[in-house]
Amino acid sequence: MGVKTYIRNRFFPHIWCPGCGHGIVLNNLLRAIDTLSLKKNEIVVASGIGCSSRISGYVDFHTLHTIHGRALAFATGVKMSRPELKLIVPMGDGDALAIGGNHFIHAARRNIDITAIIMNNRIYGMTGGQFSPLSGYGVKGTTAPFMTIDPGFDVAELAKASGATFVARTTTYHVRQMKELLAAAIHHKGFSVVEIMSQCPTYFGRKNKLGGAVDMMTYYKEQTTPVGSKEKEENPALIERGIFVQKDMPEYVSEYEKIIGMAKAALKQEI
Repeated sequence: MGVKTYIRNRFFPHIWCPGCGHGIVLNNLLRAIDTLSLKKNEIVVASGIGCSSRISGYVDFHTLHTIHGRALAFATGVKMSRPELKLIVPMGDGDALAIGGNHFIHAARRNIDITAIIMNNRIYGMTGGQFSPLSGYGVKGTTAPFMTIDPGFDVAELAKASGATFVARTTTYHVRQMKELLAAAIHHKGFSVVEIMSQCPTYFGRKNKLGGAVDMMTYYKEQTTPVGSKEKEENPALIERGIFVQKDMPEYVSEYEKIIGMAKAALKQEI
């Protein structure tokens, strides 16, 4: 169909800051969907509140722009009522793992067929540059003018431990890999998580003196390595990218339909 058919042109140009990585995520999400040849009516995009959540306003699918941290809860309701639809949930640091953390771990535990895209820019960009659960130790934000002392979550490890059956990580520099991982995640039957390291030059970059968008993407190029690479053994500080988990497990909605069948059979016996 072509990616332009998936866009709500009336909402462009977008409101993301110059250099923000979220536009790259949107671009490759649409390319992944186009690769899968999905029809627009087959897709629901649910988002919460934040810079990342603007994606639901820019795409011409069924969309829900919900309340902060509850995007996965709304997506779960849609999936339970219309299991034939593909649910995609783009989230930022807080939506996914602060106020939304409880919904995240239980969606993963249930293995419900939803694709969670976590756009990790390590900061709360929309509300003024506060530090987030993904900022990590020793960085600066408006709520940490000296430095943070909170360790950050490892999204991949958290997703794995919670039971997600597809877990991957990439960056806005690695655009071809991003498209491939997003396509694989959407195609996967079960709860899939794709963490995408996305630069925020306006707040995270500026406050931590990391330079502009190009400098931050250069960091992604130089400080990441494929999963299981020899470079990781030689330099443990490198961040791995690629697929960490990909396995088949019973999917929640399918299992729930079995329960409905059992209940109907039991009711017929009583009648």
